[in-house]
Amino acid sequence: MKVIILAGGFGTRIGEETALKPKPMIEIGGKPILWHIMKIYLHYGFNDFIICLGYKGYAIKEYFDNLLLHDSDVMYSFGETNSKKFLSKRTDSFNVTLIDTGLNTMTGGRIKRIERYIDNEPFMVTYGDGLANINIKKLVEYHKSHDRIVTVSAAQPLGRFGAMQISSGGIVEEFREKPLGDGNWINAGFFVMTPRVFDYIDGDDSVFEKSPLERLTADNQLVAFKHPDFFQPLDTLRDKKMLEDLWASDNAPWMIWK
Repeated sequence: MKVIILAGGFGTRIGEETALKPKPMIEIGGKPILWHIMKIYLHYGFNDFIICLGYKGYAIKEYFDNLLLHDSDVMYSFGETNSKKFLSKRTDSFNVTLIDTGLNTMTGGRIKRIERYIDNEPFMVTYGDGLANINIKKLVEYHKSHDRIVTVSAAQPLGRFGAMQISSGGIVEEFREKPLGDGNWINAGFFVMTPRVFDYIDGDDSVFEKSPLERLTADNQLVAFKHPDFFQPLDTLRDKKMLEDLWASDNAPWMIWK
């Protein structure tokens, strides 16, 4: 089953970083967040990736072009042979297809553009900026058991502030530091889809989270896989620092491959 990663957006909300690189190349613990996302899927045995490029897509191409070199011990012989020999390789085994899906293409349009690379079988889609300790195998099983066109993972992210329950007399009855959201479930990405989804996407201007998902909902073709555990998108420098701190403390919940 192929894994599609949407990696072409401008990432304007974290412009301090994306002025120089595409958002999926922002590093957490010395590795691009794109690497972390791929490791989640690789842990569950899914190793065939298609990455939808757009803004500064060349940086992602250059990353993979040099990945083996950077992750290996290498011996060079200069002179008559001018050879290069990899002594040890620490890179995971996977296939990655890098597709330019346009600079200004919307999320739905990017999915539509890779239709030719999808066989007549289900595939997965996620965003290039969201981390979770989600069980991908259970997600796929859930999708298959519901026989719908699209399954979306639903999460409740942490609130930004602590919450208190206060009595009428002003006594604090309960205090919770940064509880889960207000009870609503949000789109966490980590989709599973069947090729029928392409019929719901019109073209490059199609925002997948709008008309396509709304029409799928109206047709009773969208189901949610609830993920009540860790989920965190990388939208701001505050998010980046939080993820960096989790990684540095060796307590990163999404590091399920360790």
